[in-house]
Parts: sequence; structure tokens; C-alpha cells
Amino acid sequence: MAEYLRNPSEIYRQSIAAIARETDLSQLPPAMRDVALRVVHACAIPEIVADLVWSNGAAEAGRLALESGAAVIADNEMTANGIIRARLPRQNEILCTVNEPEASEIARSMNTTRSAAAVELWRGRIAGSVIAIGTAPTALFHLLEMIEGISERPALVLGFPVGFIGAAESKEALAKNSLGVPYIALKGRKGGSAMAAAAVNALAAPFAAEELR
Repeated sequence: MAEYLRNPSEIYRQSIAAIARETDLSQLPPAMRDVALRVVHACAIPEIVADLVWSNGAAEAGRLALESGAAVIADNEMTANGIIRARLPRQNEILCTVNEPEASEIARSMNTTRSAAAVELWRGRIAGSVIAIGTAPTALFHLLEMIEGISERPALVLGFPVGFIGAAESKEALAKNSLGVPYIALKGRKGGSAMAAAAVNALAAPFAAEELR
């Protein structure tokens, strides 16, 4: 058997140190560096940092919302389960409605995906929340459509849908939104639940300085 590192703390420390060495964070504002590091940690693609886009003050807004007890709303169970609950600063609620029976009924009536239909169940819950979209472009599109017609605004939308159909376009729509919605997103087809959850984890628990050594 080959020798390999077994200690989990050391594996984590060396991983973060390697990311910090191999990833150019110089163009990022300080509040975005934790997000970038954790997203890279989730996908092992250092160059993906160049595809991150965000609105001014987005990371700060998301962090403040979590510290104030805001709920985290996820488009799917994978994203929800990737969030490290112990690191949430106020035992924040994590809401995911994709498996609610109503979501399937709404999807049939609207002729859309269950992920998009589940967004309808967020009405009355999104004000001040942190929304993490990790899989479904239709969920992000429908969220923007819904926000346009209501007065509620989330504190932050994390746009990481993945795929060949609609993913790039939905994130472009988020980045160009004129609704006053703060955002952090990953341009193009790449994305996924692991990266969306990693972004939430970064906002909930910034890296300590020793983690980057």
C-alpha cells in the first residue's frame, strides 16, 4: 500500500494551503477570498476563480444576514445537506421545499420543473434570506421572475446551477438583474451543489489565518 496522509486536520490544512498557493486571489476583495477558497476546495479547479462574479458588498451582506439569524434557502437537498450546520452562527434554519408534495402539483400545473415549482413555496420566506441555488437553472430563473413581482428581497443569492441547458444563461440573468438583489455566481456551465454549499459555509465561518499557512 502506498503511503498517504491520514490525519483529517492535516489533510484539511494542507489542502487550504495548496489552494492559497495555487489560486490568484489578488483581484478579489477581501470578503470574497473566503468564498473563492471554499469554492475551489469543493471542486479542485483553482482557475475557476476567474469565473466568479459578484455584486458590490455581496459577501458582506450574506455574512451579516447569517449573523443576524437569516434562513438559508436551498434549491435541492444536496445543497442543503452540504451546509455545515454547526458553523451557522445562529442555528439558522435551512429550508428546502423541492420534496414537498405541493412542489410536484405546482410543477404539473405550471408545466415546469419541480425545482422551479418549489420556489413558489418560498413566498413569504425570502425576505432577508440567503438563497443557494446549486443545481437547477429553472429555479434561478423562476426566483428572478418571482422577485420581480413581489416586494420581498433576499439578502443574497448564490447562483451555482450547473449544466448544458440554461445554467450559463440563468447566472447571466442573475448578474444583470436590476431588482436590487445582491449575488455571487459562477459564470458558464460549471457549478453544482457542492460549490453552492461551500459558498454558504464560507460566509458562515470565514477561514482563520492559521488555515492559510
